[in-house]
Amino acid sequence: MPSEDDILNALKAVKYPGYSRDIVSFGIVKDVAVANGAVSVDIHLTSANAEAAQQIKSGCEAALKAIDGVRVAHVQVHQPQGGQAQPGTPTPGQGPQKVPGIARVVAVASGKGGVGKSTVSANLACALAKRGEKVGLLDCDIYGPSIPLMMGVNERPSVTESDDKLVPLQSHGVKLMSMGFLLQDDQPVIWRGPMIMKTIQQFVMQVDWGELDYLLVDLPPGTGDAQLSLCQTVPLDGGVIVTTPQEASLGVVRKGIEMFRKVNVPILGIVENMSYFTSPGGERVEIFGHAGGQDEAARQGIPFLGEMPLFTEIRKGGDDGVPVVVSQPDSLPAEVFGQIAQQLQEQLTGAAR
Repeated sequence: MPSEDDILNALKAVKYPGYSRDIVSFGIVKDVAVANGAVSVDIHLTSANAEAAQQIKSGCEAALKAIDGVRVAHVQVHQPQGGQAQPGTPTPGQGPQKVPGIARVVAVASGKGGVGKSTVSANLACALAKRGEKVGLLDCDIYGPSIPLMMGVNERPSVTESDDKLVPLQSHGVKLMSMGFLLQDDQPVIWRGPMIMKTIQQFVMQVDWGELDYLLVDLPPGTGDAQLSLCQTVPLDGGVIVTTPQEASLGVVRKGIEMFRKVNVPILGIVENMSYFTSPGGERVEIFGHAGGQDEAARQGIPFLGEMPLFTEIRKGGDDGVPVVVSQPDSLPAEVFGQIAQQLQEQLTGAAR
């Protein structure tokens, strides 16, 4: 794995436009970070020349990608007010930017882990695709990506030659991007917050999503760096909250709802997962309590999108890489996911900005 010195030595080949002196000796290279084959570099300019910023950014990316062991390169150029780095790349003070070609962006979130958020994301994406929508699914759980497994994809994305963007992979009619596509086997991601933020920015802005009716974003649990980075990068059309009926889950869900409200993201509704289990004898067993998600939706004054029972077919579909919406389209779980997809379509009709 390259060291920080290796990175700086490579960047010495990048000259400041109009000078024979390199950007490292100019002292504008800041915050170099290296982890798991990904490199992050911040460039701080005192000039507002957008053309110079673009030349430096392109030169740095080329130099970094030429280093053996570097798979992903994040280069962010900061300029004084009045200048701009690469169009479409978030910089301080710019605020969220609409992604060309993507009509609506919907975040799927939960307060805590283990409530089935990624399962809901994968099946909801497939349900929308089956309803004729052009759908993308972005896995923003950098530390624990599960969308590759659930969607049955184990490949590495290619890069476009024209503008050096990642090309999303596809499965079941859905375009996909995940950190899991860039890792080897069980390789962990050991990153600090800034690297997470830059990765999410790249996954939104530097992926060739093409034309999409919906980009669903599977967020990690909590209200931390990933959630704030997404809200600061792209304007969200809404958030879907996933919970189980039990109070331990609902207590943290309230924090997630409040987070979305603080950043002015409309809450499209709550999905209650693992609502009940039907025994072989037909008895309904409410393992995690009764109607907690529905009651919370009523308290919060937001839509209740539906309750998802505990079904072996849902778990098996996730493990096999074929979501139940695709593997068993006539099953009760597939029907519920279809109803949730329909409700989102009805809420968001005409919501594209």
